[in-house]
Amino acid sequence: MLNRRRFLASTAGVTGSLLLPSHLLAQSGIRLEKLNYFEIRVTDPGRSLSFYQGLFGMPVQFRSSDGRIFMKIGDSRQYMAIRQAGGNEAPAITQLGYSVSNYDLDSNLAALKAGGFREIDAPDIALPGIENPMCTWVQVRGDDTPTLYFSDERGLIVQLTDTSWCGGTGPLGSECGAPEAVPAGLIALGEINHFTSFVNDGAAANVFYQNFFDLDIQAFQGPGAPVTGIGDGKQFVMYAGGPSAGRVPANIHHVSFNFDGFIVDDVLQKFEQRGITARGERQLGPLMHYISLRMPARGGVEGGTPEVYFTDPDGILMQLQDSSYCGGGGYLGDQCLL
Repeated sequence: MLNRRRFLASTAGVTGSLLLPSHLLAQSGIRLEKLNYFEIRVTDPGRSLSFYQGLFGMPVQFRSSDGRIFMKIGDSRQYMAIRQAGGNEAPAITQLGYSVSNYDLDSNLAALKAGGFREIDAPDIALPGIENPMCTWVQVRGDDTPTLYFSDERGLIVQLTDTSWCGGTGPLGSECGAPEAVPAGLIALGEINHFTSFVNDGAAANVFYQNFFDLDIQAFQGPGAPVTGIGDGKQFVMYAGGPSAGRVPANIHHVSFNFDGFIVDDVLQKFEQRGITARGERQLGPLMHYISLRMPARGGVEGGTPEVYFTDPDGILMQLQDSSYCGGGGYLGDQCLL
């Protein structure tokens, strides 16, 4: 196993930004349990809800007073939120979330502040994280539902919650009631598998997250492209992008789901049933699909580890893989270090 300390040693000198302040290399004591949440902003929430439910049969778990629709992913305690984009907002994946072992808002907030984050009032929902780098805040919904957030050095907005969180009410956001009934979709999802984020200096971002949250590398997708594992040896986050001058907003490029019985041709056939057509030589746009073959130079198998992508009605990019996928080698991408 290649842990984060060996990774630090192996990447020393790659970029000057890896020489982070000592307090940013200290472990926070916050133990991440799982990937558990992400939010997309869309032009037509009703259309997006119909699309995702038709494809995946995702039931609505909770409808919040601020207009967010929280959909349950498979049989997991993982959720996808849809919200209406504001007048000047483009469709995008806006934030991601982790569940935390032994979650306690006050102690987790204190740990973030001890690690160099500055506490601020909750910013406007439309404000990109790059406007508040290395800041943390508590957003209160209703009278009794506080949620802890931070924006990292590169402007990636992250939510931390208890493992019981469902996007609902109550002190832990865990009061949601029964999911709304919905017909079965064409593909029965398992879980969120990973996030890939393009940020200013992905190498430094990997170092920060591996150290601050005591995470290890579970695979490589090419030299200098580590897969930072979260929790169970399957889930992970990738931070990509070279160092750039000036402020570069973080971009959650795509979210990947997993499911049982990954067969490429079957997946593409189901996409076509839902009006998702082959990209071909076209510029990527809404309701398209394509396959990327990850070759050995990027940690894949000879002939290519197939990775299946599709876009939703707003052109937001998603990925689908087998439940065994961990970002590593082999045809299913299931051969990893952990």
